[in-house]
Amino acid sequence: MRSPCERRWGELLIGILIAEHLPLVRRGLVASLACEPDIKVVADLGSGEEVLPAVLQHRPDAAVVDLDLPDVDGFAVALRLHEDAPFCRTLLLSRHPSAGQVRRAFSVHALGFMSLDVRPEQLADGVRRVAAGRRAIDSELAVAALESAENPLTRRELDVLRLAALGARSNEIADQLFLSVGTVRNHLSRIISKTQARNRLDAVRIARDAGWL
Repeated sequence: MRSPCERRWGELLIGILIAEHLPLVRRGLVASLACEPDIKVVADLGSGEEVLPAVLQHRPDAAVVDLDLPDVDGFAVALRLHEDAPFCRTLLLSRHPSAGQVRRAFSVHALGFMSLDVRPEQLADGVRRVAAGRRAIDSELAVAALESAENPLTRRELDVLRLAALGARSNEIADQLFLSVGTVRNHLSRIISKTQARNRLDAVRIARDAGWL
């Protein structure tokens, strides 16, 4: 009897790329998925910047990407792949999944979204679904995403909040967006009110959790 990691000659395999910056987690993902009889790991990386070049080189059917890559996050990677390598579908993995993250995953055309806590067989099944062009998202998260509130912030308010999230002060935000300091403060006041936040940092947290940023 052959082991789970052995494959018959000529089997049709699903090629996948794995992007995870923590070496132990990445090795675990590789070991788990490589032992599936119909899945072949063609590349594993620790950087978001490396994903697109590797995908263009190896042409995998799907990419399993950590949402929290330190250089380019999983959302940005998914959007790049959709735009520049649409043959490779994306499955995002999150340590702390939320309805907002699912909404944002939809917006960047990721087909899969799962928690890093899923069982190996669930992840493998998700990879198969995504490679076949189908969605692979936890049903409870999907329902929560559909039921979560729509973004109440205007485009300009989002611009202001993104800079605030990076630690920019009101005068720095004003300089970058060519606004007056008073206008920036008015935007921040409306943002805090609309998100029902305690302050701008709380507004950033709420917006991120909801998938607006």
